[in-house]
Amino acid sequence: MTAEHVPVRIYRDDKAASRAVAREIAELITRHNAEDKPTVLGLATGHTPLAVYKELARLNDQEGLDFSGVVTFNLDEYWPIDPEALQSYHAWMHENFFRFVNVQPENVHIPSGTVAEKDLETHGAEYEGAIREAGGIDLQILGIGRIGHIAFNEPGSARAGRTRRVRLDRVTRKDAASDFFGEENVPELALTMGIATIMEARRVRLLAFGEHKAPIIRRAVEGTVSTSVAASFLQEHDDAAFYLDEAAAAGLTRMATPWLLGPCQWDDVLERRAVIWLARRLEKPILKLTDTDYDENGLGDLARGRGGAYHVNLTVFRHLMSTITGWPGGREPGKHVLVLSPHPDDDVISMGGTLTRFAEQGHEVHVAYMTSGYLSVFDHDVERYADFVTGFNRIFGLTPEQTATTEEHIDRFLRHKNPGDVDTEEVRSIKTLIRRGEALDAARFCGVPEDRTHFLELPFYDTGTVQKHDIGPQDTEAILRVLDAVRPELLLAAGDLSDPHGTHRLCLEAALAAVEAYEAAGHAAPEVWLYRGAWQEWPPEEIQRAVPLSPDELRHKRFAIFRHQSQKDRAMFPGPYDAREFWQRAEERNMATARLYDALGLPEYHAIEAFARWPLERSAHAAAQLQRE
Repeated sequence: MTAEHVPVRIYRDDKAASRAVAREIAELITRHNAEDKPTVLGLATGHTPLAVYKELARLNDQEGLDFSGVVTFNLDEYWPIDPEALQSYHAWMHENFFRFVNVQPENVHIPSGTVAEKDLETHGAEYEGAIREAGGIDLQILGIGRIGHIAFNEPGSARAGRTRRVRLDRVTRKDAASDFFGEENVPELALTMGIATIMEARRVRLLAFGEHKAPIIRRAVEGTVSTSVAASFLQEHDDAAFYLDEAAAAGLTRMATPWLLGPCQWDDVLERRAVIWLARRLEKPILKLTDTDYDENGLGDLARGRGGAYHVNLTVFRHLMSTITGWPGGREPGKHVLVLSPHPDDDVISMGGTLTRFAEQGHEVHVAYMTSGYLSVFDHDVERYADFVTGFNRIFGLTPEQTATTEEHIDRFLRHKNPGDVDTEEVRSIKTLIRRGEALDAARFCGVPEDRTHFLELPFYDTGTVQKHDIGPQDTEAILRVLDAVRPELLLAAGDLSDPHGTHRLCLEAALAAVEAYEAAGHAAPEVWLYRGAWQEWPPEEIQRAVPLSPDELRHKRFAIFRHQSQKDRAMFPGPYDAREFWQRAEERNMATARLYDALGLPEYHAIEAFARWPLERSAHAAAQLQRE
């Protein structure tokens, strides 16, 4: 029994899903090459298909997958935009895929962002004609937007639509803001394949990753076919499939509430999820749930199998009570604690109260800032600090000639800088210095002395653009050096998988690889706990450590976040899913967790910071839903 109207394949992570799609494409190309016929691919851009392209490039380089007979058609392009612009899909495709494979330039087709307005209709018709002349698209890759769009077919797009110019939805422009270094720089118009064009592809493979995609995935897969969610039209395709990581699939009925579909394989994790779901659904504390409540909401077999509602309630209640602790490092002082912070402010945003608690309770706390975060500093802050340094040096008579030269360079560069241009080394260094100074100030405010702060500046981040490198040995080695120096018994790392820029995900990958290497070298592996808060919070059934905060402690945390002045009022990359400032998000999430604990019948607190132990607990049911590679 299923609630899904289109085939869905769920993988442990985005890499596994991407490899599966890449393998399917490779098999198609290999078969067509043997038959001496072209393979026509429909391609997408953005973070989502990037791992597919990297795997195809690896197959081309290491296993001889031949792209000379491949013809490509991209879904869309901004309009108007120069093909050499950093944000152009022409530039993106060449930078991330075409230059790594032996596809023939004449076989590459991308809608033109420079076509004259009077020729747009003709250009769209010619693009459609080129697809038909190539024999139609054999396999189309898709991502999905937060509002359900595929390509740039925004809500309301007609099923019969073809390649055309469209006006971008405000949400879509907001989602693209990080690539353009500000929503105000995102074009209002674009060229896109229509839904009818996409539906004519012989195969369609849609990829989606991260918790933030879960709500729209559920609507596209389980909802009715509607113009309000363009991806829902894929339910009508003869060979469409969704390839998801576990996080993006979390909202599907078979993952979120499988008991509504039939008998379940119950274990502790699924039991907690079901009981918490029932309590929230009925707005009852856990200990007040009855056998009738279970029977009337599809959970009768759970209650009967566990000896009745009383026993189930008590088991889950006791577990949740056991998560609450005011001593996150233990009651014995002196424990070595290492906090890994992807950006220079994630430590205080996500666990500032717990960080302060560690220090106050006598533990040796270190914070390692994994990236410089310079991309998030506005240019006007660089000018402001440059003016300050100039005035400072003038007051104290410090090398005025050198100061003038640097100030002239900064002024000249920033005056002519376009959105998204890579900063010069001088500007980058000032932005890094700004973030570093703020991080030191915030850490000191939380009780962490300067000699216990570490700035790793992992190389994967240092691209000058939003797009990052893959994690490499140098990234892992930098973290390993800190592990060797601190010898932590407790390590805390960011577990946000919905970071829209991928930095948190990459930092966690590097951290776990370093811990594995650290243990392989003969050291005792630290306990690893994951925090969240910048982008979302842990669901209650996954929380294994809940640290209560008083109103004064939450206020102290707010002031620690305020120490990051360059991110105050308006962050460079606030993310497309929450327009509030980070301190507002953090406070609301902490207080919401406390309210939830209270509603479930647990002690009432003002706020709670939540953590999950790595490796994360997974129910046997969830594990059974994952595709085997």
